[in-house]
Amino acid sequence: MNTKLALVVTLFLASCAVSKGRFLSFSKQLDRYSFPPNFSFGVGSSAYQYEGAFAEGGRTQSTWDNFTHAYPERTNMDNGDIAVDFYHRYKDDIKLIKEMNMDTFRFSISWSRILPSGKVSDGVNSEGIQFYKNLIDELINNGIKPFVTIYHWDIPQVLEDEYGGFLSPRIIDEFRNFAKLCFQEFGDKVDMWITFNEPYIYSVAGYDKGTKAMGRCSKWVNSLCVAGDSSTEPYLVSHHLLLAHAAAVEEFRNCDKISQDGKIGMVLSPVWAEPYDVASHADKEAVARSLASYVGWHLDPLVFGDYPETIKNNAGNRLPSFTKEQSESIKNSFDFIGINYYTARFVAHQLHRDPTRLSFSTDQHLEYKVTNCNGDYISSESDGSKLLYTYPEGIRKILNYVKDKYNNPTIYITENAITVDGCDVRGYSAWSLLDNFEWERGYTMRFGLHYVDYADDLKRYAKDSAKWFKKFLERSEQFTPLDLFKSTKKWWSALQMI
Repeated sequence: MNTKLALVVTLFLASCAVSKGRFLSFSKQLDRYSFPPNFSFGVGSSAYQYEGAFAEGGRTQSTWDNFTHAYPERTNMDNGDIAVDFYHRYKDDIKLIKEMNMDTFRFSISWSRILPSGKVSDGVNSEGIQFYKNLIDELINNGIKPFVTIYHWDIPQVLEDEYGGFLSPRIIDEFRNFAKLCFQEFGDKVDMWITFNEPYIYSVAGYDKGTKAMGRCSKWVNSLCVAGDSSTEPYLVSHHLLLAHAAAVEEFRNCDKISQDGKIGMVLSPVWAEPYDVASHADKEAVARSLASYVGWHLDPLVFGDYPETIKNNAGNRLPSFTKEQSESIKNSFDFIGINYYTARFVAHQLHRDPTRLSFSTDQHLEYKVTNCNGDYISSESDGSKLLYTYPEGIRKILNYVKDKYNNPTIYITENAITVDGCDVRGYSAWSLLDNFEWERGYTMRFGLHYVDYADDLKRYAKDSAKWFKKFLERSEQFTPLDLFKSTKKWWSALQMI
């Protein structure tokens, strides 16, 4: 029964409109009580993009420190040395979250801040552990639930130097031990955990296109890459990442510090695709391949224990395979799936490919386009860079695709959208609390609900979107069982206005 309808699209449109200085009106008031009871709202962040203090408190270099320092021209001459100084200002920033009436705050643990050598066997940095304990306590004391990402792209540089990081199977046990330490130190106060953020982007941008750290790829793909092999490394990295994920989930499920309410999952970042030519069977098949790469590459193993057939066929022997034991350990190694949704593209079947120039991207035989065969754009709304086109229908279609293909798993929208058509969606987290370091684009893109003045002591100013969420998420002063009944009734009523 389709009990959850297009509230996601409504909120997506409303928040986008507010960010552009416009406001939408509804025949009935839309607020937090228009959503199912216990549906959570929050904002997100990550350690390297926020914390700064790159050489303080016992922290050692991560790969992003090395990448931005060694190749500043590849990150707009910017870096996260200071970032938005969350390390020193987290208490004030938590006040901003509370002022918006948010329920959750998603942040990540800096691996090199708590394990300077990357290895538990070499000792734990107690100062780093204490920072995160203080952060978690401050959130809880302000009525905000911590939502922790264990790995958001910032492996300790020492592990990269020693054996190539995720290119080596040695990373599996290293990550297991890192995750186990996090569960032991923070598990008594944290229920919601994410192992890896956006593995597709990590593997493709870092090892196929070379645009993000590690900055590796074949020279013909990107002349700035000094090393790498785009035809093999993305597959190898994701293979080890999936095995590391399964190892971490095993530790999570065996940790006595984790409460019975504790949940763990992985975050994916799909781009929705529409056929370039709706009359073309080849382009419709291209849409299926696009979804297999953006979603199935990492979700099929978690649900079915193996890679999608299309990925295996296109990569051939360049794709590592799972042993029977590995397949069983990966299968069902999640309690929820996080979805980060930003944009959509038209996709066409790629007719020709140079057999001497292989890469993960060319293996998929796909051409992504912003216009279809008639010259129509996927959307009339986009960001200033023309990279992200607002396509609210995409989130609905993504969620229904995941529901239908993967047995309706529990989903959290961990960046940028909300719920649909019987999908088991439990929460929404906006990206981001603050403007911040946006990877290879440095500080040129501003996704924050709060403006950060980089020229004036990183002062924070609430944008219209922050003010909109504050109003939207206002709570009743005393929430009683009668309020719960009214909330449920209002939720059903709100469905009728979509």
